Amino acid sequence: MDQKSQDDAPPRKSATDDPIEKFRVWLGEAEGKEISNPNAMALATATASGRPSVRMVLLKDVDDQGFVFYTNLESRKGGELAENPFASLCFYWKTLERQVRVEGAIRPVSPAEADAYYESRHRSSRIGAWASRQSRPMKTRFDLEKRVAEFTAKFHVGAIPRPDFWSGFRVVPERIEFWTEGAFRLHERIVYHRLGTGWETERLFP
Repeated sequence: MDQKSQDDAPPRKSATDDPIEKFRVWLGEAEGKEISNPNAMALATATASGRPSVRMVLLKDVDDQGFVFYTNLESRKGGELAENPFASLCFYWKTLERQVRVEGAIRPVSPAEADAYYESRHRSSRIGAWASRQSRPMKTRFDLEKRVAEFTAKFHVGAIPRPDFWSGFRVVPERIEFWTEGAFRLHERIVYHRLGTGWETERLFP
């Protein structure tokens, strides 16, 4: 096929292409290259009126259903996700010159999933989940340290249950874009759009 025929070809459609598996491969490569937190991702949320906000969080799981992260449900992002249950994610791996963008609806993880992940955390992190009134005003650092001390004493050496206000969300992808840096800003962009139980793919101009 000559170049003109390739350029004129319609977007390729396939029910077998798996962007989740492709993401896992890229993440695995990033884990071998990135110095710190290869699972870091920018999470963008919005209010009911559409006012956006973004922050960095950590990906804690990825499966066939989507991309999972955990948070205080009473935080700003928790409130926005309750108002507007859609989000986008952006992963950027500088060492690999790659980026992945994910867009989709938000679904709460199951209580069993949240419990299992919470139990896997360091004991101090579980205390921190109780102590931090995330996103709310704090006069001094001592306010936080005092609450950490209070909950450390409360739970002592016993079990630390997961707070009702702490859980996780899964971004169920409707669109996933894979970006690879190219010379002279001629980057490669391949987008997967969910199509029933499969995916439709297309290339974009950089």
